[in-house]
Amino acid sequence: MDNASTALRSPRGRWILAATVLGSGLALLDGTVVNVALPFLGRELDAGMEGLQWTVNAYMVTLAGLILLGGSLGDRYGRRKIFLVGTVWFAVASALCGLSPTIEFLVGARALQGVGGALLTPGSLAIIQASFAREDRPRAVGLWSGLGGVAAAVGPFLGGWLVQTVGWRWVFLINPPLAVVVVAVALRHVPESRDERASGRFDVLGAALAALSLTLIAYGLIRKEAAAPLVAGVALAVAFVVTEIRRSPAALVPVGLFRSRVFTAVNVVTLIMYAAMGVVFFLLVVQLQVVSGFSPLAAGLALLPATLLMLLLSARAGEVARRYGPRLLMTAGILLAGASFLWMSTIGFGASYALQVLPSVTVFGLGLSAAVAPLTSTVLATADDRYAGTASGVNNAVARTGSLLSVAAVPPLVGLVGDAFENPPVFDAGFRTAMLVSAAMMLASALITFLTIRTNVLTEQPPTRP
Repeated sequence: MDNASTALRSPRGRWILAATVLGSGLALLDGTVVNVALPFLGRELDAGMEGLQWTVNAYMVTLAGLILLGGSLGDRYGRRKIFLVGTVWFAVASALCGLSPTIEFLVGARALQGVGGALLTPGSLAIIQASFAREDRPRAVGLWSGLGGVAAAVGPFLGGWLVQTVGWRWVFLINPPLAVVVVAVALRHVPESRDERASGRFDVLGAALAALSLTLIAYGLIRKEAAAPLVAGVALAVAFVVTEIRRSPAALVPVGLFRSRVFTAVNVVTLIMYAAMGVVFFLLVVQLQVVSGFSPLAAGLALLPATLLMLLLSARAGEVARRYGPRLLMTAGILLAGASFLWMSTIGFGASYALQVLPSVTVFGLGLSAAVAPLTSTVLATADDRYAGTASGVNNAVARTGSLLSVAAVPPLVGLVGDAFENPPVFDAGFRTAMLVSAAMMLASALITFLTIRTNVLTEQPPTRP
C-alpha cells in the first residue's frame, strides 16, 4: 500500500481530500439532482411513472452492478487512474443525458452514467484509505462522508434552480465542466496507489451476472405483472453468489471479507438504510412540487438544512466514533432519520415549511450526520488495507442496490403507477404510505446496528482475509 502515511492536515492531505470529495460528489450529486427535474422531463419526454423510475434506476443498475469491478480495477491498475477514467466517462455520459430527445435515449444515457460512477466512486474512498495515516482515516472518512453528503443533499436545490432558470437538461450538462476541475486536481495532487499483490484474471462473469440480475429484478418490481423477469433476476442473483464462492479468492467479491461478522452486519444495515433513503429522495421533492405546490427551487431549498448539518457534523461524528465506538452513534442516527420520515408523512396539501418541512428535514440531517461517517469507517476498519477498494466497492454496491430495489418496488406497492405524478390526490396518498414504509426500514436497520456492531471495531487491527 503506497503513500499510506499522509497527514490529513498537511497541504497534500487537503488536496487529496478535495479531489476525492469532488469526484465522488459528482456521482452523488447526480443521484439526487435529477429527482427535482423528474416532473418536468416526464412531461417534455412524455413519460409516466415507469419512465421516471427508470430514469433513476438505469443509473443505479449499472452503478450497483459494476461498482465491485470498479473497485477491483482500481486495486489492480491504480486507484487514481481508474478514478480519472471514471470521471471522464461520467462527463461524456452526462452530456448525452442533457441532449436526450426521448425518454428511451435518456434511460440509456443514464445507464452509461452509472458505468462512470462505478469506476470513480469506489476509487475515491480507496484513495483515502490508501493515502492517509491510520489514525487520520476516521476523520478523513468523516470529512469525505460529510462533504460528499453535502453534494447529495445540495442536489435538489441545484436541480430546482437549474430547472427553474435554464431548464431540466442543464441538470446533466453542468457535470462536464465540474469533471474538468476534478481531473485537474487529481492529476496534480493525488498519489497513485494499488494492490501490488493483485494478480490473475478479472471476474467478468460475476460482474455480468450482478448487473443483469439487478436489471431483471428492477424490471419485475416496477412492472408487478411481469413475474418472469423477477424470477429470472433472482435466479441470476443466486448464480452470482454460487459463482463468487467457487471462484474465491479470485472472485469479484472475496468471500473472506464476509467471514467478518461485523462486515456482513454493517452491509445489511447499509442495504436497509439506503433502501429507505432511496424512497425518500425519489419521492419527497416530487411531493413538494406536485402536492404541496412548491416551486422547483423551493422544493430543492427545502433540503438545505440537511446539507448544512452534514457539512458541520459529519467529520465530528467520525471522530466521536473513533473515540467511543460507532455502535451507539450509528443507532441513534438511524433512529433519528427514521423519526424524520414519520414527520415527513404529514407533508401534504398546503404543507407549512416552518411546521412540517423544516423540522423533519432538520431531524433527517442530524440522523444522517451521526450515522453515515461511522458506518463508512466501520466498513473499512473490518477489512485489511489491501482490500480497501474491494470493501469500498462492496459497500457502495450494497447501498446502491438498496436504493435501486426500493425505488423499483415501493412506488408500485403504494399505488404510484401510470400518471400518478400528474394526479396530486393519488400521489399524496402513495407518498404518505411510502414514508411509513421507509420509517419501518430505518427501525429495522437501527436494531441490527445495535445488536451486531462492536464498540471497539474501529480500534481493532483487521485480519488479512483471502
